[in-house]
Formats: sequence, C-alpha cells, structure tokens
Amino acid sequence: MTDRSVVELQELFISRGMTLSVAESCTGGHLAARLTRQSGCSQYFMGGVVAYSNACKTTLLGVDSELIVQKGAVSSEVVQQMARGVRSALATDYSLAVSGIAGPEGGTSLKPVGTIWAAIGKKDEEVEAWTFQLTGFREEIINASVERLIERLLQRLRLF
Repeated sequence: MTDRSVVELQELFISRGMTLSVAESCTGGHLAARLTRQSGCSQYFMGGVVAYSNACKTTLLGVDSELIVQKGAVSSEVVQQMARGVRSALATDYSLAVSGIAGPEGGTSLKPVGTIWAAIGKKDEEVEAWTFQLTGFREEIINASVERLIERLLQRLRLF
C-alpha cells in the first residue's frame, strides 16, 4: 500500500533539491515514522527531534523557557521556535513542528484535549503557524495531526 500524500511530498522535495526536518511533541515521532516508510526518503528527509518535555524543547530546539511559561508549550510562539530550532540544527530548507494535547488527560478549558498547534518553517522566510481542534481517542488525534501537517505542507509546495 502506498501513501499518496507522502509519495507526492517526497517527489516534490527531491525534484526541487530541498530538504526537510521535523520537531514533534504530541505526535511522538509518528510524523517522522510516516515520512520514513517511503523508500528513498533519505534523499530529502534529514531527521527529526521528538521534544516531548519542555526541557527537551529548550535544550535541543532552543525554545525560550520563559516563552513556555508565559504562553504554554501548546502555542503559536512555541511551535514557531521549534520549527526554527530544528531547521537550524539540521540545516534543512523546510521544517515542520507540532505541539498539542492528544489526551485523554491534559486538557483545560482554554486548551481542551485535541488542541494542536503546528508550524512550517522555510529557509529565509517567516515561520507559518496555525492551530486546529481534533476529537477522538489519543491515537486518532495523533494520526489526524500527522495527516494535517503533511497536507498543509503539500498545499504550500503545490503553490510554488
């Protein structure tokens, strides 16, 4: 079985000579796993960081710890810094970052379970961040998050 979205993403990256890295929190490596199931992915996918803890976000990705205190790990500002940090660390053209609340615990009235923030970083451009709300069990939220990130990056690449 082929994953059409990942195949198209890989073809676009390779044909344009571009590279990709990922910084994942709530998806716990599922995004990198999905990308690396496709043979030949090493031609464009350089790697990723699963930064589940806040300490890992600050230490490995350079996220400002004060920003996490002020805005929370699930925020536009934090995923933007995650995207910048992994793109810089792995010297890639693009990066994807994601942080959210997959549940079943951890939600609040302001950030309920299923709240996801994601970002796309591109060399020499502002980082694009967006949020979405998902429902379902933990695994469903994780898988849907991965799908949304891949689709958003594909949409962006199709425009150029």
